[in-house]
Amino acid sequence: MKFSFALLLGLTALGTMSSLPADVITSPVINADRSITFRHVAPNAKEVMLRCEALPAAQPLTRDAEGTWTLTTPPVAPDIYVYSLMVDGQRVLDPLNPFIKYNLFGTENQVEVPGDNAWTIREVPHGVLHRHHYRSAVIGEERDVWVYTPPGYDAAASRTYPVLYLLHGYSDAEDAWVTVGRANIIVDNLIARGAAQPMLIVMPRGYGNRDVVAGGWNTVRSAAGRDIWMESNQKYGESLVREIIPLVERSYRVKTDRESRAIAGLSMGGTQSLLFGLGAPQRFAWVGAFSAGGMPTDFEARFPDADEKLDMRLLWMACGTEDGLIVPNRTFVAWLKERKVKHTWVETPGKHSFRVWRPYLADFLPQLFQAPPPTR
Repeated sequence: MKFSFALLLGLTALGTMSSLPADVITSPVINADRSITFRHVAPNAKEVMLRCEALPAAQPLTRDAEGTWTLTTPPVAPDIYVYSLMVDGQRVLDPLNPFIKYNLFGTENQVEVPGDNAWTIREVPHGVLHRHHYRSAVIGEERDVWVYTPPGYDAAASRTYPVLYLLHGYSDAEDAWVTVGRANIIVDNLIARGAAQPMLIVMPRGYGNRDVVAGGWNTVRSAAGRDIWMESNQKYGESLVREIIPLVERSYRVKTDRESRAIAGLSMGGTQSLLFGLGAPQRFAWVGAFSAGGMPTDFEARFPDADEKLDMRLLWMACGTEDGLIVPNRTFVAWLKERKVKHTWVETPGKHSFRVWRPYLADFLPQLFQAPPPTR
């Protein structure tokens, strides 16, 4: 299956600013000063609250005589914000807004305040998203993997491309880096201005068993959760090597050497990128980990090749300073320094959110697949 997600995203974003008859209730609405007006029709509700990444805390909406609840935020920076409504204590989707952040445990809405960001949809050549369905013998279930091919990709041509394997976080699915992270838009924009190499991006489903998501967060935080988590990562890594990489390399015109393979991810996917990339440097030369979550603590056992002789073209890690995972990430970075492993570590303001992961991806992509510096 092939489709243009840039067109779909553009139509969805435009829907938040379209002109409709005055008696039609719309929500959310982006105002000229970049404030956002939210509305919700609930005449029988006693309280409606808004939780939104644009606000420091939940805020109450105000009810009018007809039962429409309204809140206008202060002006906010151009970005994509996740939000949800709480009606008498129950979280609900905004039924007036089709822009959704799908999640296995709690789907929410999104709203985009337009601006000049790396993920802004522009009039540039766009790549194509392909969706593959296959059966994983390793995991024992039907799976999907999304593959982005860059503008100008031609399956009949002789040109081959490098590949980035881009992994999602816990509670998300294989679509998250597109529907929320806008990875395809980010790389389209970078390629258009010559800031990144044309590449394929492969986005698989990141769970190696069903148990790891069956009980939600309670499962991974339980006494048995550690073993379930570790088995999931182990099976997923095996599937990546035995099934996903071979599927990509037989289906697309890609380079197959380690210098042409990168792996990166956010949260759970960040840890998996370290395990599968730094843990197998013969397979990947470029590794990125954004707000890595669920990190093992037995670093020496997991990363036996991590020392000053490690030949990685790039090991790039980042985390928001307000993220609860900043401490374990700093601990791992300190271990890398002790082992004299060459790496880049970035700390930025921000929480555990795509509001930091989109910029991280935009910073990471231009560094990939560059020619090595000349030797002296």
